[in-house]
Amino acid sequence: MTRRLSPAERLASAEKDLLLEDIADQSSWDRFLVEQAVFHYGTRHDEFSANCLRDVLPEMSHGFLGAVINSLRVAGIIEHTGRVVPSTLDSTHGHRIAVWRMSVKGRLIAEQRRTRAQQARPAA
Repeated sequence: MTRRLSPAERLASAEKDLLLEDIADQSSWDRFLVEQAVFHYGTRHDEFSANCLRDVLPEMSHGFLGAVINSLRVAGIIEHTGRVVPSTLDSTHGHRIAVWRMSVKGRLIAEQRRTRAQQARPAA
C-alpha cells in the first residue's frame, strides 16, 4: 500500500519540480551538453550516475546536472535502476544519488541519432 502525501508534501514536491525547471531553463547550451553526455555515456554503459557524468562535463552551476537528469527521467529517456551510490562530490559529504540506465525509449532515440549521423557523413 502506498502512503498518501499530505497537502504540504504535495506542495513541497511541486515547488521542488518548479525549482528544477528554473535551473534547467537557465542555459540551453549547458542543457544540450548534459543531454549529449547522458546519451553518450548511457549508450556505452549499462548504468551510470551523476558521478560518472561530472567526470566528463565542465563545472556547472549548483543543481544543474541533477535538474537535467530529472528532466530526462520525466521524459522517459532514462530510468532509475532502484540503486543508489554515494556522491563523490565533496560538498555533498557522500549523499546518496541515483543510478540510472537508458530506457527503451532513450536507446531508440540514440539509435535514430546514430543512424542520422552516419547517413550525413560523406562517402569515403
